[in-house]
Amino acid sequence: MSVSHAQLKAFHAVAVHGSFTKAAERLFLTQPAISDQVRKLEERFGVLLFHRNKRSVRLTDLGERLLAITQRLFVIEAEAQELLQESQALQTGSLILAVDAPVHVLPQIARFCERYPGISVKIETGNTDESLFRLFNYQADLALLGRDVSDERLLCVPLRNDPMVAFVSRHHPWAERESICLADLDDTPLVLREHGSVTRQTLEEEMARAGFRIRPAIQVEGREAAREAVVVGIGVGVVSAAEFGADSRVCALPITDCTRRLTETLVCLREQSSRRVVATFLDMVRESLT
Repeated sequence: MSVSHAQLKAFHAVAVHGSFTKAAERLFLTQPAISDQVRKLEERFGVLLFHRNKRSVRLTDLGERLLAITQRLFVIEAEAQELLQESQALQTGSLILAVDAPVHVLPQIARFCERYPGISVKIETGNTDESLFRLFNYQADLALLGRDVSDERLLCVPLRNDPMVAFVSRHHPWAERESICLADLDDTPLVLREHGSVTRQTLEEEMARAGFRIRPAIQVEGREAAREAVVVGIGVGVVSAAEFGADSRVCALPITDCTRRLTETLVCLREQSSRRVVATFLDMVRESLT
């Protein structure tokens, strides 16, 4: 009993995007057409691939196992398409990067876009855990991670490592200081990133090592939200020195006894490292590091 490619493609799109409507948009089909393809696949084999309700769809156990197969299938399909398009010298295609901090790869992305204007480049931001999730689920071609990851499935290109710095509002009592130490942060109201943030995890580990307490003033999602919370005086923030940037509303304070450094590593799946668009971008990054 053969399997319809169109039905597998419809199933895969719904599974990846979690919605029949979004799947239809990505495949440029109508929602009823997508629903019909998935229904026919289920009826053909007498199986249930999704739990459906009015608000959402959720994969069954069998659906999860099928998704693992279709992920490999459509990566191979994409590789076949790229192979056939190599003569076009990267005139068309797409590149998706899941990054924790875009600033670390923006110069390379700018050069890539200038050299290959036909390639559509998309940046998706999130913490390291979220970026890894996108990569392993084939939702991104490359990921920029804020910590070292030991995984044989990954090809890694280290970009940099930088000290961690605190930062405060220009109106904060510490604003005139040149630096602080970990003891200053003991029981001090802190603006913390979400769980999964490498910056937060590193700070917590350093404070615990020194025997000091973390006192959360607020938890926020993302660097911009953390910066705005510090600006209005909610608490003291912590960030990689490379990501502090230029903002007259805040000032950076080196943490003199903080030994840990924050790394940035660009990774891709080894199985996709030979894809031309991925390999070309990695080569461009390596050139910038020499």
